[in-house]
Amino acid sequence: MSSKPEIEESLREHIIAQPDVILEDQDLMRALVSANERAMGDNIVDLRGIAMKRLEMRLDRLEDTHRSVIAAAYENLAGTNQVHRAVLRMLDPVEFESFLMDLGGEVASILRVDTIRLVLETVQDESDPAVKKLGDVLAVADPGFIEAYLNAGRNSSGRQVTLRQIHEGDMRIYGRDAEFVRSEACLLLDFGEGRLPGMLALGAEDPHQFTPQQGTDLLAFFAGVFERAMRRWLS
Repeated sequence: MSSKPEIEESLREHIIAQPDVILEDQDLMRALVSANERAMGDNIVDLRGIAMKRLEMRLDRLEDTHRSVIAAAYENLAGTNQVHRAVLRMLDPVEFESFLMDLGGEVASILRVDTIRLVLETVQDESDPAVKKLGDVLAVADPGFIEAYLNAGRNSSGRQVTLRQIHEGDMRIYGRDAEFVRSEACLLLDFGEGRLPGMLALGAEDPHQFTPQQGTDLLAFFAGVFERAMRRWLS
C-alpha cells in the first residue's frame, strides 16, 4: 500500500472541474511550489521555481505601483475639487470687505488651511482704520518685503508658488497665529502695471501639509483667479 495520503475524491473532482481556483490563489500556489522543491531535494536547482519567485516579486511591485497611482489620482481629484469650490466661494461676494473676510473664513475652511493672510506692499500706515478693520486677514508691508520674504536672503528668481516647512510663522504676516504655523504656501500676486505686488500666505499647523516636493499647479491656478479678482476691485 502507498504511504502517501490520498486526496478526498470530492475535493479532487472539484479541483479538476475548476483548476483556475488554485492557479489564482497565490498562497496556495506558493505552498505547492515549496512542497515540490522539498520533494526534489537540495541538490536540484529548480529554475522554473526561481523564475516564478521573480515574477511574483515583479507582480507585487506592479500592484504597489498601481495602488500608488490610483491613490495619487484620487488625491489630485480631491485637491482639484477643493480649489474649484474655493474659487466659486471667492467670487460670490459683491463687496470688497466681504471678499477679504471670506478669504480668512469660508475659503480657508474649504482649502483646509488654518490661516490665510493677504500681504500688500504699501506706504499706507498700519494704524489706518481700514487696515485695522481687516487685520485678521490683511497684512501690510513696506515695498520690497515680499521679495525678501520669499527669497529668504537668497538670490533666486521669484516663483509664483513657494511651498516650504518652517519652524514658526512670521509675526508680520500671521500675527497671533504665527506660533502655530509649521508649513506655508506663499502665492506671489501681480496686480498689474504700476501697482506693487502682493502675496497670499496659506499657513498650516501640519508641517507636512506644504512641502517643496508637492505640485503647485492648483495653487498657481488659485493665485491667478485671485489676482484677476483683486484687479477688478482695485480698478
